[in-house]
Amino acid sequence: MTVDDTGSGTGTHPTPRQADDTLASASASSPASAAAPSSHTGDPLALRLEQLILGAERRYTAFQAARTAGVSMELAARFWRAMGFPDIGQAKALTEADVLALRRLAGLVEAGLLSEAMAVQVARSTGQTTARLAEWQIDSFLEGLTEPPEPGMTRTEVTYPLVELLLPELEEFLVYVWRRQLAAATGRVVQAADDEEMVDRRLAVGFADLVGFTRLTRRMEEEELGELVEAFETTAADLVAANGGRLIKTLGDEVLFAADDAATAAEIALRLIDTMANDETMPELRVGIAFGTVTTRMGDVFGTTVNLASRLTSIAPKDAVLVDSAFAEDLQRGGDAPASEADAAAEAEKALAAGEEPPSYRFALQPMWQRPVRGLGVVEPWLLTRRDS
Repeated sequence: MTVDDTGSGTGTHPTPRQADDTLASASASSPASAAAPSSHTGDPLALRLEQLILGAERRYTAFQAARTAGVSMELAARFWRAMGFPDIGQAKALTEADVLALRRLAGLVEAGLLSEAMAVQVARSTGQTTARLAEWQIDSFLEGLTEPPEPGMTRTEVTYPLVELLLPELEEFLVYVWRRQLAAATGRVVQAADDEEMVDRRLAVGFADLVGFTRLTRRMEEEELGELVEAFETTAADLVAANGGRLIKTLGDEVLFAADDAATAAEIALRLIDTMANDETMPELRVGIAFGTVTTRMGDVFGTTVNLASRLTSIAPKDAVLVDSAFAEDLQRGGDAPASEADAAAEAEKALAAGEEPPSYRFALQPMWQRPVRGLGVVEPWLLTRRDS
């Protein structure tokens, strides 16, 4: 396939300078934090590490890589930008792996398995997710391990052999976790009631927010604050996963989680409150949860339900959980909470009179005052607690 600068796949080749200018223009909005592959030109260790990790030497400019992959410069620029990388100029900064990646994505489009827009989304979602993972591994993992183990040793003498040992193990573990997550996500999708529900699903969505975090940032040292945030995120992630929910994202002093049903989300919320309350190093926590239709995109959730959960969190008392009426109804419908304590008492009395076991409820719901919520009108929050019996 010949390559032109219009993305059509046929026609006259642009000059290398024109092609690289195309990539430069397309990459102008890339994240500033992304490191350009050509930024390590003057550092021999950085180049050796790059070659070790990528498994190939730099051979191509952007134009040469696109032409070798048989894709238009425009499409190559879109993929490169979507992965989160800035302009590489006219330097030979790309490898055979870059060419192969371009060829694979373009091949999926040509075969009709993905639209061009979807292929770009694949590049963007993968780039964003792995960028965060790589930054964390360097900041929190490799940096600590590459401290010279003995006096007189330089970081340079430690880093290369350490990366050489870790690379294959981390790569295999990454693929394993990705396959596990893909299997779980696929299972959830195929169990959806209809095709529409695969995209717009009914979920319980909750925010857990540390109270007074802004004040803490003024009093605590940066290192202490970082440790507190890491402890909070780790604890929240473990509790959400262990109890059947999914951690959507972390926002420093706040986490967003989702569950397929209200009972699962209720258990997560109350365990979060109990766990944080028993940790003297942690501030108070408040949680807001809403149940309803959400739109899922690139692992995130959007919509009125998410906005309502956020608003409920902002008005929740300390160490308490507020839920919306739809969430309360789902708990009641599933037999996990009574319609009211009066109804629960009447049911228990009736069961005992008949010599039967009274119904057992896990949660209790207390209606709160209706109140206007910015952008959502008047809502009726319910206070969620655990039932003693």
